[in-house]
Amino acid sequence: MKGSIKIEKMRSDDWEAVRAIYLEGIATGHATFQKEAPSWEEWDLGHNAECRIVARTEDEVVGWAALSPVSSRSVYAGVGEVSVYVSQKHIGRGIGSLLLKSLIEISEQNGFWTLQSSIFPENEGSIKLHINNGFRVMGRRERIGKMDGVWRDTILLERRSRIVGNN
Repeated sequence: MKGSIKIEKMRSDDWEAVRAIYLEGIATGHATFQKEAPSWEEWDLGHNAECRIVARTEDEVVGWAALSPVSSRSVYAGVGEVSVYVSQKHIGRGIGSLLLKSLIEISEQNGFWTLQSSIFPENEGSIKLHINNGFRVMGRRERIGKMDGVWRDTILLERRSRIVGNN
C-alpha cells in the first residue's frame, strides 16, 4: 500500500471503487444478505448524505463506511445502521478501525445517538472491530433471513453515544 490512509467524505465519483469493494464483501457470503450491488442512485437514496466516508491512499479507495436510517419515523432519526467495508487486499491493516472511528465521530456531529450493526456470526473480524470501537452485543437474531435457501442468524450490536442524546 502506497502512502498513508486518508479518511474523506465519499463523493459520487467514488462509487465505482466503493461498489467494487461492496461486491468483494458480497462475494464472501458473510458481509450482507444482498446478492448484488445497487445502482449509485439507489444506494445514494438509502444512505445518510453526511455520514458516508472512504479510506483513500494516494491512488485508490481501499474502504468505505456509511450510515443508513433504521426507520423513517422521526423518533428514530438519531439511530443509524452501520456499514463498513474494506478491500480484501487491504484487510488487517487497521483501515476498518480508522473508518469506524471516523464514522462514529461524524455520526455524533450529525445528531446520531445510537449506531447499530447486524453482523453474521461467521464474520468474526467485523464483530471484533465493532466491539473494539465501543459497540456491545445486544443479542443473536436467529433465523432472521434466508440466503441461498438457508436460514441465517445475525448478531445485533449497538453503540450509544456518550455526547448525543444524553439529556
